[in-house]
Amino acid sequence: MAKIITLDGPAGAGKSSTARQLAARLGWCYMDTGAMYRAVALAALNRGVSLTDQLKLAALAGVLGISFSEGRVLLDGEDVSAEIRTERITTATRPVADAPPVREAMKQLQRRMAEELNVVTEGRDQGSVVFPGAALKIFLEASPEERAHRRHRQQTNQAGPAATVEEILQAQTRRDEGDRARPVGAMRAAEDAIVLNTDGLSLEEVVERIFTLAQSRGLAATPEPSPSEMP
Repeated sequence: MAKIITLDGPAGAGKSSTARQLAARLGWCYMDTGAMYRAVALAALNRGVSLTDQLKLAALAGVLGISFSEGRVLLDGEDVSAEIRTERITTATRPVADAPPVREAMKQLQRRMAEELNVVTEGRDQGSVVFPGAALKIFLEASPEERAHRRHRQQTNQAGPAATVEEILQAQTRRDEGDRARPVGAMRAAEDAIVLNTDGLSLEEVVERIFTLAQSRGLAATPEPSPSEMP
């Protein structure tokens, strides 16, 4: 039976980087659910499907071939990893991800993908809605200020500072409020999730903590003690 670890939480808490590194360490598949919604948005724009027609968007989502391979996002076999991160797709993704029929279609797709593969999946509702029976559920959080500084550093490293920390913080607050109030797929920690605050922790430290939790639940091999450690 496939094993599932879910990582949920707000933007800037470190979900994507943590999930990617944790999956690599476990030798599992990394499922980037945000990229999946972005792929649907890209397909809708390319095929002329209205972003306000929720039923057509859901029908489109149900027939698309979305998969992950060696860190790449494939849409019907084509690598769209870079294109889905453009501002054009970022803007188009919101109405797609907010549509209840689309979320239902994507939930079914995500569950099918996890039927035969051990996966580390990240998003907003993976532990609370999509995989309520996951073996380990983590809700990553960080202070608003820490998350804003992380995003500012990320933007600076990628293409130079596009916004001030204060501007990022204000936009982040609006996004958090919207994510918590969504009618479907709202951001919340599952009742049995372990809440992990990442303030002051490096990426490696966060991954190590979750990996240790995975070991404690039999999801990862526990190394045999060395002779010097044996009683």
